[in-house]
Amino acid sequence: MMCKNIFLTVFLALLTGQSYAFTVYKYTDENGVVTYTDKAKAGAQVFVFNDRMVERIENDVKLETRKHAAGETLVLHNQLYAPVEVQLRLENQGNIAGGVKQPVTWVLPPRSEIRLLTLAPADPQQPLQYKAKLTYALGDPRLLPTTDQYPLPWRGGPFRLTQGANGKYSHFTPKGRYALDIAMPEGTPIIAARAGVVVKIENQQTGRGTNPAGNFVRILHDDGTMGVYLHLQRGSVSVTEGQRVDQGSLLARSGNTGNSTGPHLHFVVQRNVGLAVESIPFDFNRPVNSLPNFAVGGE
Repeated sequence: MMCKNIFLTVFLALLTGQSYAFTVYKYTDENGVVTYTDKAKAGAQVFVFNDRMVERIENDVKLETRKHAAGETLVLHNQLYAPVEVQLRLENQGNIAGGVKQPVTWVLPPRSEIRLLTLAPADPQQPLQYKAKLTYALGDPRLLPTTDQYPLPWRGGPFRLTQGANGKYSHFTPKGRYALDIAMPEGTPIIAARAGVVVKIENQQTGRGTNPAGNFVRILHDDGTMGVYLHLQRGSVSVTEGQRVDQGSLLARSGNTGNSTGPHLHFVVQRNVGLAVESIPFDFNRPVNSLPNFAVGGE
């Protein structure tokens, strides 16, 4: 296991430092040792890197239909500890007085609900006809991010950057384009780079798990940006959703869960750019490979 992780860390470093266009293969030999290589080999499978973060919020953002004598009212519920931008379209409309020609957009505060639309039938003897299509995204796009640099979100080191922004290895989608991967031993303390409110956590994944992000913590900052810490050690997340944390607060321990090729922290800053959550550029206030970070109560 140790040899595999060392090989993969070196391999990642080589990939990050150059432009390349080749396929990565993964195979397991007769001794059960897993190897990653750019050389095709009998029985090897193409290793697909995913930059997706599966964050289920459909159960937290719901549209409710309330029927009454005058028609129907569409009520939107946001159970998340973050604002949500929503857009509601009514398709296949029929028997709606006046019709609804434009989509309804709104930014719903955390843990709140709002009556988005009240519909009345043109013919009270006939039912309303429509198909509601709801689109939503975490965050408030009206807020502008500050330009403050981020303190290193871990204790210890020095560590090494194994993949930077716009990496062709996996940092190529809008959600992760400006993410950074920092190789570090499992169990390294991960701390909040900025103060904010914990919006979402995952704490029970083992190994590859079912979510490419593995165990994670998402924190909403006061300027509307969100810091996301991925691939955390199972059971190590020490914060809860809705909790307010200070900069430097212990969040979890680094791990090797989800779509991870070795022990590391994947850190990304995101914001709502308009019905879409995307990563944005950011800078640390000191080099990743600087001396150990004990500035905030190291252990």
